[in-house]
Amino acid sequence: MNKSIHWADINADKVVREKGPKDRYVCASGITPSGTVHVGNFREIISVDLVVRALRAQGNEVRFIYSWDDYDVFRKVPVTLEDQKRFEEYLRWPITLVPDPAGIYESYARANEVQLEGLLHRVGIDPEYIYQAQRYNASTYAEGIRTALTHRDSIRDIFNRYRTTPLPDDWWPVSVFSRFTGKDTTRVTGWDGEWMLSYRCEESGQDDQIDLRTTGYAKLPWRVDWPMRWAYEGVDFEPAGKDHHTEGGSFDTARHVVHDIYSAEAPVTFQYDFISIKGRGGKMSSSTGEVIGLAEVLEIYQPEIVRFLFAGTRPNSEFAISFDLDVIKIYEDYDRCERIYFAQEEVNEKRALKERRIYELSQVSSVPAALPAQIPFRHLSNLLQIYVGDLEKALAQMPGFDLLDDELKERGRVRAACAWAWIRDFAPEEFRFTLSDGTGPLVALSDAERGAIRDLRSIVTETMDTLSEKELQNAIYEIARNRGLEPKELFVTLYRVLVGKDQGPRLAGFLKTIGAARFCAIVDPYESDR
Repeated sequence: MNKSIHWADINADKVVREKGPKDRYVCASGITPSGTVHVGNFREIISVDLVVRALRAQGNEVRFIYSWDDYDVFRKVPVTLEDQKRFEEYLRWPITLVPDPAGIYESYARANEVQLEGLLHRVGIDPEYIYQAQRYNASTYAEGIRTALTHRDSIRDIFNRYRTTPLPDDWWPVSVFSRFTGKDTTRVTGWDGEWMLSYRCEESGQDDQIDLRTTGYAKLPWRVDWPMRWAYEGVDFEPAGKDHHTEGGSFDTARHVVHDIYSAEAPVTFQYDFISIKGRGGKMSSSTGEVIGLAEVLEIYQPEIVRFLFAGTRPNSEFAISFDLDVIKIYEDYDRCERIYFAQEEVNEKRALKERRIYELSQVSSVPAALPAQIPFRHLSNLLQIYVGDLEKALAQMPGFDLLDDELKERGRVRAACAWAWIRDFAPEEFRFTLSDGTGPLVALSDAERGAIRDLRSIVTETMDTLSEKELQNAIYEIARNRGLEPKELFVTLYRVLVGKDQGPRLAGFLKTIGAARFCAIVDPYESDR
């Protein structure tokens, strides 16, 4: 068997090679639930999932953990929240204590967590979720915090290696949420060398002391918290974005902290690049509202194709999520990949090996036992416009759809729903059309054009079912020549009659899709108006 050259398998090999044989490997990802988790964040999650699948395919036991950093500070009111004034009062609180704007869940953090967890399940990603607010409030990390306090000077020295302005001597590797205000607007004033930490609440002016073993008010800053959790969970693999991987960035400092302070090793990692939205440059940001979330992507792309987009792109390559005509090509690329997997389309062995692995990693669960019935996205989009978004009527026109099992029918419905959402919200104007119902104002036609339509009507009603698309297309060219018209001129006329525009879907296939009855209903008024 040829060895896979897919990047997920290569990184799985690297994890095993660098971490050595283990009973279980731990792969990690995580984020702060401070707003919409955009597809740039999703790139990390699915990158870990793909490596997890590759490790499991090798026969390894893997623990996939996803940390919700919901004990982080609510630093800024997202622009997506309507009642900005109301939420300003929660600034500097833990996100897990900020109320859910919709009033459904116990917190703003939980509302964001539930949404993403449901979406991840749809694309076949089901990690073990860890909620850091629960961990801190249960004093799970009391020992890790005390270790940081013990090595306070060493941690400051590590950070200062990468800073232009050194940290002050009174810097502490811990912050405290005030018992009086709930905010982190506090200043650490002392530590007894064991478990008691003293602080002053700047807002209330009160002094207080907490026991790290029994209260959850203390929290490590990100650059200490991250390596502490690597050591606590025994993380073997975790990728990070290019901002974390810059020289002197958080991954560099975390690597030193985990080794020098927590006596553990940093995980195997790689850098993943940013994702943009086609037609809009720059990095997405939850705080500015310039985001496309996974929910929006799943409105346009089937779950398997969402996975396909990432499985088929190396993580260190920047790419754009497309919502323009590229959508059609992406669906066609996935369908071709599927045919190659089931040996229904021939390519060279190297290409076949690559495409087969991408297809395997693109599946939400298991690989189908046989080639699923493929529903061409472009043709489906035309059918949906003909039937004005009626999914069942459009799918009923697909040959053999009624013979499919329930699972394949449902897959077809998902694709149809995606196609209609794309047409409705994103398809360029030149792709959209509305089929005439034969009752609107008639297009002004010359005698030659009327004659050409009569000729085409005869072919459509008498022989179209026996003609291939190419033969029907040639027949239209012949009609134009016989009537003294330029073929292009006749095509424009027919599109104006059928869809009220100068262009539309490939005409011969469009006529066969419409069918003789509907074509005649549209052109018959031109007969009576002679």
